[in-house]
Amino acid sequence: MVVPAGSAATAAALPLGPLAGLLVERLSAGNLVAASKFGTGAPIEDRVREEDLLDDVREKAGAYGLEPDATVAFFRDQIAASKVVQRGLFRYWTAHPERTPATRPDLSALRARLDRLTTRLLQELSATRLLRSLPGGCEAELLLATGAVSAPSGPRGLDALHRRALETASSSVCVTGGAAALPAPATGPGALAHDGD
Repeated sequence: MVVPAGSAATAAALPLGPLAGLLVERLSAGNLVAASKFGTGAPIEDRVREEDLLDDVREKAGAYGLEPDATVAFFRDQIAASKVVQRGLFRYWTAHPERTPATRPDLSALRARLDRLTTRLLQELSATRLLRSLPGGCEAELLLATGAVSAPSGPRGLDALHRRALETASSSVCVTGGAAALPAPATGPGALAHDGD
């Protein structure tokens, strides 16, 4: 399937476009996380925070009508994708020190931003849970959506590193056999207290 050069408007109109856009937004936050850590000796991997995130989304999944294991798998992919970005940027900045960011973002502020993105991702996973469990249909829609948000000629202009990371981030979006969803909760995800919203 040939995916045309994307645009923000095109992506937003696709069933999985908003979700794909959030994946790219999270990868963009990974750029800033890398900039905050580079040259400080801080490790890319933060197992305590990673496990806290996975425990949190497992606990919240049911309230969004999502299957906990599938939700954890999705967010594990987000963690892995962020590491793809951070490691790639570390290698690039080491080889090209003149390209090292001039400012160091505040990591605590970035983590608050990532927490807000987690809530938005849970909301979008909930909104698309039936489509994402549709064999064949999900894969086709995901290809269109990721193509629209990642085309080099599009507004986001993802480079090879970030396109590779997007592949990792989107690898668990489609869940076969209906494992993506539980029956919709009576209260709905809007009843939860959303982080930072």
